[in-house]
Amino acid sequence: MVARIPAFPTFLLLSAGLLASCGKGQDGELGVAVIGNASAINERGARLSSPAQLIRSATTEGLVGFDEQGRVVPALADRWIVTDNGQSYIFRLRDGTWPNGKRITADGAAAAVKKAIAALRGTALGLDLAAIDEVRVMADRVIEIDLAAPVPELLTLLAQPELGLPFGGRGIGPMAVKAGEGGARVFTLIPPETRGLPKQAKFAKRARPLRVTVAPSAKAVALFTDGTVDVLLGGKIDTVPLAGRIGLTRGNVRLDPVTGLFGLVVDRADGFLGDSANREALAMAIDRDALLGSFNIGGWQPTTRVVSGDVEDDLGTIGERWQGMTLDERRSQAAARVAAWKGAGRAIPTLNIAMPDGPGSGLVFAALRDGFARIGLSVRRLPEGERADLRLVDIAARYGRATWFLNQLSCAVQKAVCSPIGDERVAEARRAMDPQARAALLAEAEAEITAANGFIPIARPLRWSMVRSGTTGFAQSPWGWHPLPPLAWLPK
Repeated sequence: MVARIPAFPTFLLLSAGLLASCGKGQDGELGVAVIGNASAINERGARLSSPAQLIRSATTEGLVGFDEQGRVVPALADRWIVTDNGQSYIFRLRDGTWPNGKRITADGAAAAVKKAIAALRGTALGLDLAAIDEVRVMADRVIEIDLAAPVPELLTLLAQPELGLPFGGRGIGPMAVKAGEGGARVFTLIPPETRGLPKQAKFAKRARPLRVTVAPSAKAVALFTDGTVDVLLGGKIDTVPLAGRIGLTRGNVRLDPVTGLFGLVVDRADGFLGDSANREALAMAIDRDALLGSFNIGGWQPTTRVVSGDVEDDLGTIGERWQGMTLDERRSQAAARVAAWKGAGRAIPTLNIAMPDGPGSGLVFAALRDGFARIGLSVRRLPEGERADLRLVDIAARYGRATWFLNQLSCAVQKAVCSPIGDERVAEARRAMDPQARAALLAEAEAEITAANGFIPIARPLRWSMVRSGTTGFAQSPWGWHPLPPLAWLPK
């Protein structure tokens, strides 16, 4: 009962390459660069940056985890069963000890699960977990998670880094971390017998340390280019032109088949943006084909939908918006709305768009600026994190169902513009026992949230990595997720 993995788009298949079974760095440390802020190593709490999620998952196990292909694998729980009605998951914990030397027991694990869930309240991931009714102890090493209604993606959710279970503020692996040279961190696999697992023959020979450097995109790419590292993780659309310049021709770039949200969120709903029809005018003005074309990535398709059509529970009743209208017709209608607003004596100040730094963001902004200018609006680019009217969001889905998309745009998460009615339909779907009824409610929710025009979709996100030929432990992932532990294992 795991969420369906989305199919590979054509352009991802073309970029994929078979990795050899052995390669550079296997006799010593494997160098890994992660695009991001070096402060990620010290991040705590439930709201983590992408590099901090990577570090958390390597050092703090949850009940389950992910392998390199995005499949759910055992972690603190070495086995589990799901009841026939899909409303109860029973986990048996492995034999082992917490960091303070005490045995891992159901009491401690259940308390840690409850604490992790409580810390996520008010977040989209917290809404994903809202159907959890009770976490209870069944036996010394057995816990049960009861659900108000079936959640087919529960195991995928429990594998998220935020559901890692520290004890006394510390995780129990599967990796240990220490400071390295030049600001890097060295991650090493903890011997299985130390973690309560069977001893593995030749463990010392098969396990290699990882030298991980979290750095801004230009530095991270430079580390890969000069051979300092063999793996580069964390690439998004803001940095994808860097990958195209140096890696695509050599076959080092790996593109992940992710779904998710890539577009503009309305963060200030007053004045011109206080009207849903005006917000729709912005969505109508964008030439998505031209925007994506500026990246020259074959097969990357635009979208005007809030929910990806690839999700398992999409009924197909909601299609792309403005079908039958040309771009010129859309822009003409949008320009008329802008003119009517101005004609009533109401000024429209320059709209501020907050977005990440990077050459890819520059291409996105240029396309947005051109589209909005065609309907009589001017825009200004602000750094990511600054208060703005619009914000570029680029988030990969954590599981392949409509609820992920709708929870991201809920009133609990997006404060400026949301749909309370859409949230009500999602809440009803969460309690629905029949899959068809649930899907119908989610389709209604999508229609309501789309009509609010608080989010302007552009395309599916892009996630890219660079991997030197012969490096093992890496695979393309539907979640854009590349855990560190598999990279530390050498092939037998």
